[in-house]
Parts: sequence; C-alpha cells; structure tokens
Amino acid sequence: MESLFSHLAPDSEPQPEQSGELDPVVCTVVVPSPVAHAFMGFTDHPHLWWPMEDHSVYGAGSHVEFEENLILETADDGRTSIWGTIDDWQPPLSFHASWYPGRTAMWSTELRVAFRAVDGGTEVRLVHDGWEGAEHPAQTRADYAADWPGVLDRYVRFMGGGSE
Repeated sequence: MESLFSHLAPDSEPQPEQSGELDPVVCTVVVPSPVAHAFMGFTDHPHLWWPMEDHSVYGAGSHVEFEENLILETADDGRTSIWGTIDDWQPPLSFHASWYPGRTAMWSTELRVAFRAVDGGTEVRLVHDGWEGAEHPAQTRADYAADWPGVLDRYVRFMGGGSE
C-alpha cells in the first residue's frame, strides 16, 4: 500500500538514494474563503476533510486534530499517533511543522503551509521538504508528491471550492 504514511512494501527493494538534494514538493490551491477562514478550515477542522481512510496511521474511524503544538491522530479505541510537531505558528498566515506521521521524530521532514489573499479567496501553498530527514528520502518524496494533491483536493472541496 502506498500512501502518505506507508512504509516500503516488504517485498520492495529500497531504491538507492539520489546524491544531492531532492526538490521540495510544492502544492498550491485556492479556496473561496477569506484568509482567516481558510486557516481555520485547515487547522481547526482537518477531521472533517482529511482522507483518513487512505492517509492515516489507524485508518477510517480515527480523526486528526491540531492540539497545542502537535498534529495528532486519535484512533476510535483511544490510541494516539503524533503526525508532527509545530514549531512556528503564525495564524492566520502560516505554520511550520516537523512532519513524521507513523514514524518517530528522528525520521521527520519539514512541512510549511502558508495562506495569502488572492482574487477569489485564499491561496494555500504547501511546501514539503527536508527529505534528508526521512528514512528513505527519494521514496518518501515520491509518495508525498503523488498524494498531497488528492489530500488538498479534499480540503478545497470542504472549503466550498470545486475540484479541477
């Protein structure tokens, strides 16, 4: 299973890491809301739009929330998994987190999400990098590059925007 939080499949051979730095994954979407509302939709209500069935540690039935300086998933049986630690919180303009869902902080990457007013609403720009912190940098980057657009599409639809 390949998803934002999956490990390499047991029968997969790890790919040799590229020498040099891997480019960040950058995704930009526009939601038809003011900046403060867009920020709140992203950080106060991820349990309403995040695709837990496909991109979570515990699967459907669990929920994710921003709690103090953590991004935290809670399973229906009460187990918890920290997805990230927020180290820069600038509501309603941006946040930055060390990102390590389903892993330990030792294998973290870097996630920054910024919100800015544009014609028609708010541009939400997600930049995911720091791949050298991942256990398998090239594979981790490839997985996130494939999966972030679908996750953000769910957010856009939740915020009242149409999918393209």
